[in-house]
Amino acid sequence: MLKPSPLKTGGEAGEKPDDAICPRQSWLLHADHCFNRSLPYLQVLVLKSNHMHGSLRVNSSKSSPFFSKIQIFDLSSNYFSGPLPVRYISSFNAIINLKKQDSARPYMGVQDFTSAFYAYSIGIVMKGQDREFVKIFTMWMIIDLSNNQFEGGIPNVIGKLNLLKGLNLSHNNLHGDIPTSIGNLTSLEWLDLSSNRLSGTIPNRLADLPFLSSLNVSENQLHGQIPQGKQFNTFGNDSYKGNKGLCGFPVSKGCNIIEPPPPNVLEKDGSKSNIAFGWKVVLIGYGCGVVFGMCVGYVVFQTGKPKWLVNLVESQQEMRRRRKSKKGNRSSRRRRI
Repeated sequence: MLKPSPLKTGGEAGEKPDDAICPRQSWLLHADHCFNRSLPYLQVLVLKSNHMHGSLRVNSSKSSPFFSKIQIFDLSSNYFSGPLPVRYISSFNAIINLKKQDSARPYMGVQDFTSAFYAYSIGIVMKGQDREFVKIFTMWMIIDLSNNQFEGGIPNVIGKLNLLKGLNLSHNNLHGDIPTSIGNLTSLEWLDLSSNRLSGTIPNRLADLPFLSSLNVSENQLHGQIPQGKQFNTFGNDSYKGNKGLCGFPVSKGCNIIEPPPPNVLEKDGSKSNIAFGWKVVLIGYGCGVVFGMCVGYVVFQTGKPKWLVNLVESQQEMRRRRKSKKGNRSSRRRRI
């Protein structure tokens, strides 16, 4: 059982405000009461560091709002098992922004009959560090299910929580791929998926999250190239350690990317040039022509046919002999003189 801190209200002793951290009928909170019924007024649920165990699977087939106003859902450091509570997450309408509630105050709290405002306080893990806050901003949307025994995959419904600021699913037994739907969480500031059994690659869409300032996917079984650019250029090696298959900045392992061969030179009309192929044809033809010519010449002179070709070649050779003999005679005369 969990006893929340007492809050001053305008009601009788033991009465609770509408948006308190427990069911409105009782000061005492039992885990079964929280997860087996609808709590449409609950904004903050923090049950971390207890000895709660069991599955959060919803047995009822009826649709229920469950936690339609929840903004902070912290069940960390317990012994919960089974798959992640998809039915509960799907009911987080305040984070999904289906029913946006405008608040005149920047902090969560309660106002008594004297118009005095009492702000809620909270202790949460933010960007990997334990933080204590005396006030809770109304804009905070946080889910922390870390340090449990949840198993299975990360549901795609996570990608519908478009107002989510922080998501911590670390130190569980989750496996499978990181869903690309997380790339829809454009308000996300920190993401911790470390110490699970996640595989596959890191979705490139995560590099487009504009406010992501803290990322931890260490101690998993991820592989492939780490997304580059934008916020990912600010993350260090600690964000990825324990994943032997990851490569690229900032880890020391480089990616062996095989670049495709350069395309052939394009002609002015855009078609592929046949220059390289044409040179091959010319060389092949030249070689074949030389061999063929030598064979034909050998046959002609051996058979003496055709005669006109033989006579032509012999006359050319005779003329060359005469020219050589004339040159020889001239040179001998000059020596005598």
